[in-house]
Amino acid sequence: MTAPAPFGSWPTPLTSELVVAAAVRLGEVRVDPADPGSGTVWWAEGRPAEGGRTQIVRRDPDGTRTDLLPEGYDARTAVHEYGGAAWWVHGGTVWFTNWADQRLHRLRGEDGPVAVSPEPQAPRGDRWADGELGPDGALVLVREHHAVGAGPAQVRNEIARLAGDGTVEVLVSGPDFVTSPRLDAAGARLAWVSWDHPSMPWDDTVLTVRDLATGADTVVAGGPGESVSEPRWQTDGSLLFVSDRTGWWSLYRWTPADGVTAVLVDEAEIGVPGWTLGTSRHVTLADGRIVVAARRDGYDRLLVRSTDGAVQALDLPLSTAGSLQAAGPDQVVLVAGSPTREASVWRVTLGNGRPEVLRPARDLGVDEGYLSVPEPIEFPSTDGDGVPRTAHALFYPPASATHRGRDGELPPLLVVIHGGPTASASPVLSVGVQYWTSRGFAVVDVDYGGSTGYGRAYRDLLKGAWGIVDVADCIAAARWLGEQGRVDPQRLAIRGGSAGGYTTLAALARDDTPFAAGADHFGVADLEALAADTHKFESRYLDGLVGRYPQERDVYVERSPIHHVERFTKPLIVLQGSEDAIVPPNQSQAIVDALRSRRVPVAYLLFEGEQHGFRRGENIRRAMDAELSFYGQVLGFDLPAGEGIEPVEIER
Repeated sequence: MTAPAPFGSWPTPLTSELVVAAAVRLGEVRVDPADPGSGTVWWAEGRPAEGGRTQIVRRDPDGTRTDLLPEGYDARTAVHEYGGAAWWVHGGTVWFTNWADQRLHRLRGEDGPVAVSPEPQAPRGDRWADGELGPDGALVLVREHHAVGAGPAQVRNEIARLAGDGTVEVLVSGPDFVTSPRLDAAGARLAWVSWDHPSMPWDDTVLTVRDLATGADTVVAGGPGESVSEPRWQTDGSLLFVSDRTGWWSLYRWTPADGVTAVLVDEAEIGVPGWTLGTSRHVTLADGRIVVAARRDGYDRLLVRSTDGAVQALDLPLSTAGSLQAAGPDQVVLVAGSPTREASVWRVTLGNGRPEVLRPARDLGVDEGYLSVPEPIEFPSTDGDGVPRTAHALFYPPASATHRGRDGELPPLLVVIHGGPTASASPVLSVGVQYWTSRGFAVVDVDYGGSTGYGRAYRDLLKGAWGIVDVADCIAAARWLGEQGRVDPQRLAIRGGSAGGYTTLAALARDDTPFAAGADHFGVADLEALAADTHKFESRYLDGLVGRYPQERDVYVERSPIHHVERFTKPLIVLQGSEDAIVPPNQSQAIVDALRSRRVPVAYLLFEGEQHGFRRGENIRRAMDAELSFYGQVLGFDLPAGEGIEPVEIER
């Protein structure tokens, strides 16, 4: 039996302490390309309990797991600020970029980490990522060079060859960005992806192949209107890659004789937006079969393409999949999760399709009655010109093993906005979402126009329309759920981080906002300030989302929440990291000062030492509990007793 209680006040075992207790963020998984069938697997774990550092873990064939990095080392690269592909393995040796100094280190046998890249002239001036070992024993990898006092325009992104003696040879320079340097088996040809401002990697990229003997370059694919990624050489000398030339990120093959031919084309997304380096959504087995992760309607599935072209979907209990690696003639390893299971490291044998969990998720130790399973929904919205269209989201109803709402009462709704904005809602168990739903909140995670997973046309809806289409979809989702009688239309709240923080602020800076409160996590308040003060990777991103600056300054002013503080009337909580290089603290301080001057209720927490996205366990806990306290005060419910939640002060 369940007891009636006000929504939002339900006691739950899914506390902020559980959110961070033994929690890890699983990153890339790796198999040694020198011996893929050995049974040894490596992966990365981001650990909030260790200050957010990234540890590299090795699992031996007998199941033994070993942490490889000693205290003081953190396998994270600052390339593009978002990082990715910070480490790799070959012949049992691990190379990784250490966060503190950004130098590349080698880890071999029982020896400790040894720096192998030259000492940079500027602190953290050379940042390394996305490498692989060539047949000659040298590394080919991405280097991002920051000279002393250099601004974003002076940062150089290059592909370099790093020899064993530390000598650096620049192989590719000139494009604003380069990623994915890949050598063929003989080391005779180099493939890479590049793009220039103002494009982003999901807009327009170019795939090039160079004959290293002659220096001749061949443009394989890409250009205006085509996003290309994940090139991988095959044993027959062909090159596989992902392209959205048909409107969906699909798989293609290139050979000098035949050019580009389709391998697996469907109305599903094999590719993902290149916020981080080193994504892996397709692998080829030794017998020529290809395994891909493909997303449709917000959910991933694994597809296997046989050598005769037949495609089969594996029947697996997963909803998200990534970091695919071949692990022998009939196996792949990957990071995968489901709506009722946090992300884990899996090994899948294709013959029987059964997954073996190599790195299990936490045993949360809670009744499944507390877990809310997301429901994909479609709802009516409009584009930037007011033309009707369909938008997408994942809806989580409240769930509890012990409590239910009181008769006649509807739950409050949290509208969650993912970052990016070119990202997507993820239908994998998140204790951070269940923290809310198990207390009696409904949650809708909105895949607004511009999100990934629904084809290029949907992704392009946000071009020139940031602050319009995303806001329209978030408001439409909230109102539609209210009209359906699934949530209380008087208790709607909106929350988001980074780009989602901007959408939160933009949705509140409206006279007709339906939201009763909002939570801004390191969001953008002033688009002009962001254009003038951000890192190289995103320094021209707003050209596509808003318009060219300063030529279209009036649009920047019109769409910046900081210039519409007179429209803010609803309470807001703001959470910010003091060392955020992507959305600097001055953005949050500006909106807080403006609301204070107008006496709009506001709460502000600045977390020392945090960057873009909180990594330290104690800060994650405080941010979540403070936000809950804020909603309790604003929406009118008491906090569950016994959790020891420190109330947040709302300046009134």
